[in-house]
Amino acid sequence: MSPGAAGHVATSGSAAATAPSPAPRPSPSPRPVSAVPVTPAVGTAKVSSIVDPSVEQERQAGSPDVVDVETEEPVANTYVAKNAAAGEPQEDDPPLAMEAMRAVQILNPSGEITMPRPARPRVMCVANQKGGVGKTTTTVNLAVALALHGNRVLVVDLDPQGNASTGLNVPHHAGIPDVYDCLIENVPLADVAQPVEGIPNLFCVPATIDLAGAEIELVSVVARESRLGRAITAYPQEFDYVFIDCPPSLGLLTVNALCAAQEVLIPIQCEYYALEGLNQLLNNINLVKAHLNPQLEVSTILLTMYDRRTRLADAVEQDVRNHFGDKVLTSVIPRNVRVSEAPSYGQSVMTYDPGSRGATSYFEAAQEIAERGARIGVTA
Repeated sequence: MSPGAAGHVATSGSAAATAPSPAPRPSPSPRPVSAVPVTPAVGTAKVSSIVDPSVEQERQAGSPDVVDVETEEPVANTYVAKNAAAGEPQEDDPPLAMEAMRAVQILNPSGEITMPRPARPRVMCVANQKGGVGKTTTTVNLAVALALHGNRVLVVDLDPQGNASTGLNVPHHAGIPDVYDCLIENVPLADVAQPVEGIPNLFCVPATIDLAGAEIELVSVVARESRLGRAITAYPQEFDYVFIDCPPSLGLLTVNALCAAQEVLIPIQCEYYALEGLNQLLNNINLVKAHLNPQLEVSTILLTMYDRRTRLADAVEQDVRNHFGDKVLTSVIPRNVRVSEAPSYGQSVMTYDPGSRGATSYFEAAQEIAERGARIGVTA
């Protein structure tokens, strides 16, 4: 007896050694077979690769196409979407089917799915002086999600790097009219805004490298803190949402954004360094509120780059939720490679891979922002 067999007998106990051998099964009457390979269905019993011709004909007609080894009876194929007509994911739906349903919901090609529109425009400043926490990614994806679901959205790229313009595939090379012209030269914002290709009701005010000098040039300008606010107020078209993507600093550009906005959305990376500088940002927000913009409020906190495998991410999440309470969105943005890949194609993750976890998370965050605004009346 081989060692493996001995180990098997030892674990089976004495009862297995004395159990009578089963009676031989009668051999079934011969019938013609056709060697047709069949892909096993997920979650089904072991299946045979030999299918009866009659069963194969039934399979082509839409009947079950899997045969059980023991009973030689057809087994229902769980890949059939039993409730596909309803358009809702079911517990037994395969991952690909559920991903396709999520993609259709996010892209909303029929326009039937809408998010609540605010009663008055909501101007939201996306700010955090720490770089790499997801400010631009959050701005782009929330704007696209809201625009795809019935809202009119304007994105103002206030970062000299111009990453929000890149993510929306809006030209922002040298010589393109940009937000710098609005701040320094008093060019109307409507003359600078560009429609985003493929996304209805979404416009972007791009940023070029010229904006890097605006910090110095604004120092001697009259009413330098309110230049952007006046430009947004003078825009002839009314938007449901205006998102201002701030640079990773607390200079005059960020102060302009805080003076122009009614609400501040703070993306917080789920790491310790992201918390370390948060107090300074809140102090600056309170200073702007006290002296320049009494309507300013921190309305939304969004946790980004959440890695469920680490205890640190969970600890940061608990600290943020304990401190900010219901200002923290229930939706959390996980680390997802699709979110990072999308800008290299000039897209948001909502259009690049609408079925991915990143797209689903940003869609849920946008829906939560829209519903909160409609419910608490901060709105638009």
